[in-house]
Amino acid sequence: MNKIVLFMLLFTFLTGCNNSVSDLNDFIEHQKTKPVRPIDPLPQLKPHEVFEYNATGARDPFSNDLEVNDSVEQTSLLVAEGGEGPDLSRRKEYLESFPLDSLLMVGTYQQEEDYWALVVDPEGTIHRVSEGHYLGHNHGQVVSIFENEVQLQEWINDGLGAWRERSAAMALKEE
Repeated sequence: MNKIVLFMLLFTFLTGCNNSVSDLNDFIEHQKTKPVRPIDPLPQLKPHEVFEYNATGARDPFSNDLEVNDSVEQTSLLVAEGGEGPDLSRRKEYLESFPLDSLLMVGTYQQEEDYWALVVDPEGTIHRVSEGHYLGHNHGQVVSIFENEVQLQEWINDGLGAWRERSAAMALKEE
């Protein structure tokens, strides 16, 4: 029985080794006799419309300058380079590695006279936060803590070397 199976396998392998490629040559000859289809012409290029910026009195859209009104409120918020700003030499706290909007205030508790806020980071860890701690990417320092809110002062860089101070708040997450 084994000899018959072995003979059949040998016969099958040897018939697959046929060197005749006449059917392939016939196919190629048949394809060469067919008429050649012409190549489609390239599409016509349309010239683009040229736009010339003629607003000489308007602000240049490609410049990076900031327009600041001369109001007292805005000039007090704008701090020139070398003036007041965040302390860039201090060591960053852990909660400054997360954006402020990804942190959640989930509660408060009072210990003696001080309020402490309970803040959850995106990884699910709960942190105790008191006044003076820093949160968020914008050098946000906790100014005050209430039962339902944490108030912060943030420093925003305007990209030109000046800093703006901004108030922010985190509200208690209600379930």
